[in-house]
Amino acid sequence: MPDLLWDDVRNFFHPDLMGALPDVCVPDASVADWEAVFDLIRSSGWTWEYSEGGVAGPLPSAAEVLSRSADADAADLRVWPVPDVLAIFRPMSADEIGFDVDLRELQGQAGVDTLCDLLGAIGRRLGKPVVMTGEGDYGNPVLGFDPAADRVVLLADPQLIGLVGAAAGSAGSDE
Repeated sequence: MPDLLWDDVRNFFHPDLMGALPDVCVPDASVADWEAVFDLIRSSGWTWEYSEGGVAGPLPSAAEVLSRSADADAADLRVWPVPDVLAIFRPMSADEIGFDVDLRELQGQAGVDTLCDLLGAIGRRLGKPVVMTGEGDYGNPVLGFDPAADRVVLLADPQLIGLVGAAAGSAGSDE
């Protein structure tokens, strides 16, 4: 059985309600956690591309990436856990593993399952929670991998997101 059902969580996957690029993170991380994620990506069979300043290259160790100078070109690790679904990891700080997903690529039950599989793979590898918030809404997680439950769980009520969006939409249509 899937961790989450599309009909229950569709509002959390609506780009107009959540932002097209919600924020996903593992708080309280370390260099060792980043290295574990790099190892997971290398060994998973997922397609990936590492770049610094837009120039592709081999994936260095997490310690090397995270010890680069503050004025170094931005590093991105683009990961396709399945074709046509991209997660972009931005290793900027050892204390948080952050990445974006594009909700437009995660529609329907297949999209929910893909996101749950990705969060679950990372969370299980690290033994830590992996949470998703609306774009720019850091600190208000809506769903995430719970290591104690060993599954992705709801952390907010998806119906409340819809009510807020519906109220804003109806107010705007009266003008």
